[in-house]
Amino acid sequence: MVAYFYLSGFYLIVEPLERTEKIRILIGLGTDRQTLELIKSAQNPSSRPSHAETKEKVVELIEQEMADSEDDLKVEIGIKKFIEWIKKGKLEIRAYPSKKLHAKLYIMTFREGDRDIGRVITGSSNLTYSGLEKKLEFNVELKNPSDYFFAKERFEALWSEAVPVSEKYVQTINEKTWLNDNITPYELYLKFLYEYFKEDLSLKEKLSLVYLPQGFKRFEYQEQAVLNAKKILEEHGGVFISDVVGLGKTYITAMLVKQLDGRTLVVAPPALLTKNNPGSWPNVFSDFNVQADFVSIGKLDDAIQMIENREYKNVVIDEAHYFRTEETKRYEKLAEICRGKRVILVSATPYNNYPSDILAQIKLFQNVRKSTIPGVSNLEEFFKELERRLSKVNRQRDYEKFLEITRENAKEIRNKVLKHIMIRRTRSEIEKYFAEDLGRNNVKFPEVEDPKPLYYQLNDEEDEIFTETVRLITQEFKYARYTPLLYLKKGIKPLEEQSQRNMAGFMKVLLVKRLESSFHAFKSSIDRFIRSYEMFIKEFEKGNVYVSKDYINKIFNLIEKGDDKEIQKIIDEGKAEKYNKEDFRPEFGRDLKEDLEILKRIKSMWGKIKRDPKIEVLLSNLENNPILKDKKVIIFTESKETAEYLTEKINEHFKKEIALLFHGNSTEADRDKVIENFDARARNKKDDYGILVSTEVLSEGVNLHRSNVVINYDIPWNPTKLMQRVGRVNRVDTPFDKIYTFNFFSIKQAESEIELTNIARSKIEAFLTLLGGDSAILTEGEPGSSHELFDKLLSKKTITEDEEEESERKYLRVIEDVRDKNPDLFEKIKRLPKKSPLRERFQSIFNKYCNSRLSCYIFQKRKANEVFSIR
Repeated sequence: MVAYFYLSGFYLIVEPLERTEKIRILIGLGTDRQTLELIKSAQNPSSRPSHAETKEKVVELIEQEMADSEDDLKVEIGIKKFIEWIKKGKLEIRAYPSKKLHAKLYIMTFREGDRDIGRVITGSSNLTYSGLEKKLEFNVELKNPSDYFFAKERFEALWSEAVPVSEKYVQTINEKTWLNDNITPYELYLKFLYEYFKEDLSLKEKLSLVYLPQGFKRFEYQEQAVLNAKKILEEHGGVFISDVVGLGKTYITAMLVKQLDGRTLVVAPPALLTKNNPGSWPNVFSDFNVQADFVSIGKLDDAIQMIENREYKNVVIDEAHYFRTEETKRYEKLAEICRGKRVILVSATPYNNYPSDILAQIKLFQNVRKSTIPGVSNLEEFFKELERRLSKVNRQRDYEKFLEITRENAKEIRNKVLKHIMIRRTRSEIEKYFAEDLGRNNVKFPEVEDPKPLYYQLNDEEDEIFTETVRLITQEFKYARYTPLLYLKKGIKPLEEQSQRNMAGFMKVLLVKRLESSFHAFKSSIDRFIRSYEMFIKEFEKGNVYVSKDYINKIFNLIEKGDDKEIQKIIDEGKAEKYNKEDFRPEFGRDLKEDLEILKRIKSMWGKIKRDPKIEVLLSNLENNPILKDKKVIIFTESKETAEYLTEKINEHFKKEIALLFHGNSTEADRDKVIENFDARARNKKDDYGILVSTEVLSEGVNLHRSNVVINYDIPWNPTKLMQRVGRVNRVDTPFDKIYTFNFFSIKQAESEIELTNIARSKIEAFLTLLGGDSAILTEGEPGSSHELFDKLLSKKTITEDEEEESERKYLRVIEDVRDKNPDLFEKIKRLPKKSPLRERFQSIFNKYCNSRLSCYIFQKRKANEVFSIR
């Protein structure tokens, strides 16, 4: 007679009881906190549990105990012996329902002729593993016959009032615990999926959207993102909304904020705050009837003032990847704004190449030394280790190894950190796993065609000048005017040396980019280089050298924007430290003059070229290519000067203002024209322009999906930029069935398509070979192999953002389909135990239904190191 009886400890007494003829066990129901209310009600005679209720409670207790029991063979053997003895009638077990049974009493009756009538042991030991072996217990053996008869009489009286539960034990163990031998491999697989995705499954039908914009289509993939994002916010204080471009991150964020309490502050680029942009934050929030305040990324001081004057609970940061660097005043201000608030980071590209990129953003809502992310409590140390791996490789000398470690780091960050705090789906995932919902909404993503090459052919003289120019600017030109500190007689710090070499690399890449962009932009760049060198040499000969050290990052950003004039202005007129001519080695003056001679030689060579074959190919295709003719077309270039040149030439050719220009210096009125003519959601649609020529400033933030054609007049070679460009037209609500992309390549004259392709490959190979380590700036994150790079530039995989690794959504969809289409099986799966003695079948089950990536998820799921145990 015991208050607590746990089957998991039964194996400890099996051997001593083998020769026993009859065993009766009387148990109480107070085995855990869940029975407390039942026990209390049992003490009230008027609310005495029925036999049926008692049996059901026993079933619950058995299931719970077996689920928590040690996964050990000796435990299994002991339980099987327990069942065997019940079936033979050797063992009976009853549960006492009416009072809180707290006795620990063991009565032994001896065979006739063996010593005396029997013994009684009483004390503190329950019939459990802890009571029999693990804990220090105290018990007393009573040998007096009167003690035996008293105990026996009390036992029999209680036994007669107790509820027989032997059969319930056998039935429950065989059907509802891990000793169930009837579980099929498929059911076991589904049980694993159910336990792993239990939280995701419970999110269904919990999204409250009382008010929706007129004509708004409810997409299941967006609502699921909202539910998951809310859960992540509750657990971790922040979330990344990082679906690929065109899937509606702004809508998802608006619906998410609608589910949250407290005031919301949205920090976004100015282009995404204007009322004239239908996809801007104020417009989308207004459409969803969501209250928020808005502030530009460039006016964070205003945001700080706002949070001082009123309380905000939520902060939304659009284009969050702009805050990848902690060592800036802007980041410090944003960190102050986010402190103590829920943080929603919106970005399709939150991670670039360095682990510190993503850590800086995570710090906006996580204590990095005591994080809430399972398995990575110290985020700072985790990311430092990744940085250490990267720092051991010389990026310039071993770029392939650098890329390999970069990819390994990205995978580790994704699997160990981002999977817990990020919502990110690709188009292919949405199409594959939400096909029915897309069909119900009559929505089909457009097919993205492989990019089509547009070859502009150089004649013999042009090709010779082009090739010689590349050789000169990559091999002969020393960029001495941009690296003066390398010529100082006294040494400089390693960081300063690297900074100077970086500057040379940036300027080299700028010239290569402009040469690849347009002859017009390249000639203008050469003219600026000549003027800058002449001014510098003039001061040098006076004995003065001015060195500007603090503009590397700003210059790099300007290179990205294509604003060459501003770059040169900063270099020539920026705040600078003055040195004397005598502080430098003699070769400095010599290299400056040799560089200037090279620039003049290049200018002289290009003065011989009177035609522009690239613009000729563009104009011909705009006029005759059936995909481009009389269609709305978006032309992207990295150079502001190229954009201006293209717009002028296109309008001249068609003898009307058909092309609209947009770059960093364009006005709000210009942006309004872009929206009215190219945004399918514009309130005031116009058809004044059929062609838009733009720099990178429009590759984010503005929808251009009245067009389905993107021409990359020059190729950034960075896949992120290509994806962002195509993302402007590849939107979820595009009316088009196909998306077209065209890329330009320069080649020497050729007659066949095969020859054209081979020459284009060779051209890229020459670029990369001559640039050496500096090619990393051009091909960030891309392989060093020119052939592979060329093939990527002609593959839609480069512009569709689909990841190679398989998404776990594949497996979530499996268990969702069971839930929705086979509810009886789903209920059975829910009731199956969390353990199974099917170790010998484990490998075959997962070989059939899972891949290695899913099986490793067992150790990565939120709030659980193990979701399912198989022995």
